[in-house]
Order: sequence, then C-alpha cells, then structure tokens
Amino acid sequence: MTISRFEVFYAVVESGSLTKAGEMLNTTQSGISHAITNLETELGFSLFHRGRSGIKLTNNGERMLVYIRDILSLNDRMKQEAAAINGLEVGVVRIGTFTSVATQWLPHIIKLFEENHSGIEVKLFEGDYSTLEQWISNGVIDCGFLTSPISKSLEFFPLKKDKMLCILSDQHPFHAEEKISFKQLQTEPMIMPKQGWSNEIKQLFSENNIKPNVKFEVSDDQTIMAMVKNNLGISIRPEMTLSDISSNIRILNLENDSFRFIGIASKPNMSPATKKFIDCVHTWLSNNHLIDY
Repeated sequence: MTISRFEVFYAVVESGSLTKAGEMLNTTQSGISHAITNLETELGFSLFHRGRSGIKLTNNGERMLVYIRDILSLNDRMKQEAAAINGLEVGVVRIGTFTSVATQWLPHIIKLFEENHSGIEVKLFEGDYSTLEQWISNGVIDCGFLTSPISKSLEFFPLKKDKMLCILSDQHPFHAEEKISFKQLQTEPMIMPKQGWSNEIKQLFSENNIKPNVKFEVSDDQTIMAMVKNNLGISIRPEMTLSDISSNIRILNLENDSFRFIGIASKPNMSPATKKFIDCVHTWLSNNHLIDY
C-alpha cells in the first residue's frame, strides 16, 4: 500500500467522482480507477459501490476512511515538520467556521495569514456547531471555530464573549422597552435556529428555567431576521450576528446578561500549519481589541 493510493481514495471520497478526482490530482480517470482497484485488491474487499447514481463508499470503505484520513493527516504533518526544520513553510490548513465568524473575522485573518505564510494553503469548511466539532474529531478539518462547551477530547482556545440579545419588530408591543424579562420571553412566539445552531440559546433557556413557545425553526440568520421584521415572532441572537440588522428590528437586552463563548478548537498535537493559523487568529483579534476573555 502506498500514500499515493490513499490520496486517490480520499480524492474520490471528497469529490464523489472518479473524473473529478482525476482533475484534483491531475491524472486520468483510468489512472484513478486503476489505483482504486489495486487498493481494493490489497485490502481484499471493495471500497466503493459503482452505479448510475455515482460512486459511494461501501460499509468497509467507511471503516477504512477513518484510518486513511488519519494516515494522510499524519503524513501532511510530517511534511510540514520536515519543512519547518529546513526553514520552509508548506502545507494545508483546513478551517471550520460558522457564518458570523466567516463574515466578520475570517476575511481579515486569512489576509493576514497569507501575507505572513504564503506557502500554506487555507481551505474553508462551513457548518453548524455539532458538524464542525465532529469534523475536527474525525480529522476532516484541522481546527474550527466553536462555542463552548465542547468535547473534552479537543483543545479549546477561548477568544470572545458574544452577548445574547432579543430581537423583535418595531411593530411589536415591547419595541420601546430596553430589556425583556424571562417571563415575557415565555409568552411570545419564538423563532429559533435549527438543531446544531442553537446550543447557547438552549443553554440560556435551561439555566433560567425558560419554556419557550417555539413557533418556527430555521437554519439561516437572514430568514430569522426577515420573519422577525414581519412581526411573526421574536428571537434570541448573538450580538455578532446583528451587524447588518434592519432599522425595522429592535434589539433588547435580556433580563440578565448571557453570552455565547466563541473559541477555536483542534485536536491535541496539531500540525505546524494549524498552530500558525491559531496564532494568527490571536494576533488579529488582539490587534483589533476583540479578545475579551
């Protein structure tokens, strides 16, 4: 078995196509097919189902993916370490993020990172909190922005306390208030983010014994804003998501201050490229006075 065959296998998994895998690796489809066939022969079982709907992993292929991903990650880390010893910077760092960080922080952080580490390629992956945490644990990404609490198996580097606020329409009866009580929250129709995006809100409800009247669950911040704007309900949102809020929406403080705690997480023993990226995150946030832990 060779690293090159593992790279072919992983390219097929990522792209879902022999042709696209060939384009990624700059080789022919027949070359990709030949490498997969040889790997399957060495392992003694099929890795992919091939059909009209495309190519999909078999159950055995799913089991092998875990190990092959780890092998490729370790190989990349070894190359990065060897390059560092020789005074070079090479490699890829795969970053997981959610929307508010992606729009407000990452363009600036990536620009700074590329200015100082031009030999390291950055790849971005967007997802909800639970997906990002799973991707870090499974080695799909090297590090990711998350909110605490997270699995104890991961390292978490805290960055910012993001205040939780209530938003409602300027047509709402409470629109002239400065604060909203937890008792009032329970009486209002609530527009909630879908599962995977709502950790800190559910934690807020649990800590304050709030039983929300959930009217809608949606996954997109802009949809939440539009529904609130049209007075279909109220919502609880982190302050960072409210940077471009409509003038028709009022922002109220909660009865007691509550926060989501944003940080960046990775597996222990991170690669040199990952460490450099995390250091860059701290540098940019510190220079812009955004770290408040």
